[in-house]
Amino acid sequence: MDFNASLRIAATGLHAQTARMRVIAENIANADSAGKAPGDEPYRRRIPTFETSFDSEVGGRVVEIGKLAYDMSAFTSRYEPGHPAADENGYVQYPNVNTLIETVDMRQAQRSYEANLNVVTVTRQMLGRTLDILRG
Repeated sequence: MDFNASLRIAATGLHAQTARMRVIAENIANADSAGKAPGDEPYRRRIPTFETSFDSEVGGRVVEIGKLAYDMSAFTSRYEPGHPAADENGYVQYPNVNTLIETVDMRQAQRSYEANLNVVTVTRQMLGRTLDILRG
């Protein structure tokens, strides 16, 4: 495998993890978004998926962000009778987003991003050393 292939494979990983972090950030931002009226469905947590494919130009498998899936778990309910979205019993539905889970997912995405970035850094260093050897 040549240097360009290593860089392109790592770049696809960087792109996929960036998209994953964007989805996680959106989930966290909407963690407390209730509906505006009784019966309105709140924000539903999104889950990023990944797909791999063989890239013949690179000669290896690359990762891509797939379709967004929706977390179909139940919404949480809070007793807030004064809220505009409260039902007849005074309960308001809130998103099925758990910020602790999102924080852990974000940290995992950051670590994967850093690993791909290290591949880019090491590949660039190896390329520089190879050029130094060829010059000398």
